[in-house]
Amino acid sequence: MTVINLMKVAGAFSLALLMPITAVQAEENANAQTAAAKEQQLRDKSLREKFPVQYQSWQETSEQSVREDMLASYPAAIILWAGSSFAKEYNSPRGHHFAVADVTHTLRTGVPPAAGDKGLSGSCWTCKTPDAPRLMKELGVEGFSAKNFTDVGTEVNSVVYCTDCHVDGKAELALPRPHAQDAMAKVHLPFDKQDANMQGAQVCGQCHVTYYFQPERSDKVNIPWIFGNNVDDIEKYYDTRRFYEWIHPISKTPILKARHPEFEHWVRSEHAEAGVTCITCHMPEETDKQGNSFTSHKVSKALDHFDSVCQNCHKSEKTIIKSLENSKAKIDAKAREVEGLLVKAHYEAQAAWEAGATWPLMNDAIMAIRHSQWRWDFAMASHGLYAHNPKEGNALLDMSIRQVNYARESLAEILKKFAVSKVDYPDISSKESAQAAVGIKLDKLTQEKQEFIKQEVDKNWSEVTRYGY
Repeated sequence: MTVINLMKVAGAFSLALLMPITAVQAEENANAQTAAAKEQQLRDKSLREKFPVQYQSWQETSEQSVREDMLASYPAAIILWAGSSFAKEYNSPRGHHFAVADVTHTLRTGVPPAAGDKGLSGSCWTCKTPDAPRLMKELGVEGFSAKNFTDVGTEVNSVVYCTDCHVDGKAELALPRPHAQDAMAKVHLPFDKQDANMQGAQVCGQCHVTYYFQPERSDKVNIPWIFGNNVDDIEKYYDTRRFYEWIHPISKTPILKARHPEFEHWVRSEHAEAGVTCITCHMPEETDKQGNSFTSHKVSKALDHFDSVCQNCHKSEKTIIKSLENSKAKIDAKAREVEGLLVKAHYEAQAAWEAGATWPLMNDAIMAIRHSQWRWDFAMASHGLYAHNPKEGNALLDMSIRQVNYARESLAEILKKFAVSKVDYPDISSKESAQAAVGIKLDKLTQEKQEFIKQEVDKNWSEVTRYGY
C-alpha cells in the first residue's frame, strides 16, 4: 500500500491566472462565437438530410428517458461523496438526446457564482455537445475550461451529434476532443494508427472514460494515463501528484473520483480480446426500408439484438441472461458491503481526529480509505461493468474490501489508544437521512436551481438545454 504524507496536501495547486480582455475584444469574440454557432446549426441540418436513417435512429435515443435516482437507491454513497456535488444529486444516465438538458438541470452544476467568484468549469460541457470542441478551437482549450459552466450555456445549441464521432459530412470516424487525443499520445497509440475496431471503441471512449479537471491548467479535462489506464496505474499517477478532488469533511481523507471508466474496463475484457467493441454490441447493423445496411445510432442494450449481435459467441439467450444476473448480483452485494464499511471508516476517522489523533498516526488509515473508495468508485461509476468486465469488477471490490478493513483495523487501534469506546454512525436508511447527516439542504438547493432555470435557461438558452424537462 502506498503511504503518502498528506500533512501539507491542502492548497497544493493554484489556478492559472487569466489575462483580462478589452470590451472591444469581448464583443469581437461574442460576434465570432455567434457566427460559428449559426454555422454549426446549418451543418447539423445538412447532416440530417445527408444521413436520414442514421439521424432517425439517433432520434430514438429520446425514447431512453427512464432514469433512476441513484442516491435514493444507494444512500450510503451520499456519505462517501460528502463534500462534493455528487452527494447532492446523482441519476442513472438517459439517452444521448438528454445529455445537454441533464447537465443543465442537475443540482451538481448549480447556479452562477457570485460576482468575482470562480464557478464550476466550462469543462463540464466537454462531452455533452459538439459546441464544446467548437468553442475550444475559438477560445483555446484552457480558455474554454476557464469559463464558468453557466457562462457557456448560451453557446450550446446541439447535443451529442454526428461531428462528435465523425469527420464532418463523412462516415469516417474522428476523435475531436483534445483530452482524448492527448490520452492516446500518452499510451503511444494515436487515433490514425489504430485499427478499425479500436477506432470504433475509441470514439465512444473519448467520453466514456474516467478523467479529472487539471486545477493548474484552468480545470481543463485530463485523462490520467501517464503510467497506464488500470486502477493501480491511475492511482499511482494521482498519489505521485498528491492530487485529490476534495477533502472529505468527515474523515479528512483526500478523495479521488472515478467517472464512467467504460473504456478502461472494456480494453482489458474478453470482449476486447475477441474484437467485440461498443459499436458491435450497442450500435449494430440494421436494414432500412430500401434494404440498405446502416449502423444504428440508438445506442441500445446488446440483448435487444441477441440474434444479430450476441449469438455468434453466446448460443443461448437464457444462459447469457442468467450469467449476467449472477454477475450483477455478486458485484452489487460486494459494493453494498464496501459502502457500509467505508461509511463506518469515515466516522471512525472523525472520532479519532476529535480525540486528538495526529497525521503521523492517521496517515496509513486515511490512505487506506482513499484507496478503498477509489476502487469502489472505479467499479461502480462504470455503466454495465457486470457485462463489460465482471472479472475486473470483482477484483476491484475484493481489494476495496481488504483496504477498508485495513483502515478500520488501524483506526480501531488509534481509537483504543485514545480510550474512545463508542463511535456514532449516521442513519443511512434513506436519501433524506443521509443528506441530513452531511448537512445537505436539498430544498434550498432545488429552489435556487429552479429559479436559475426559470430566469436564465428558459429565457436565454437554446431548446436543447430544456429537452425532457
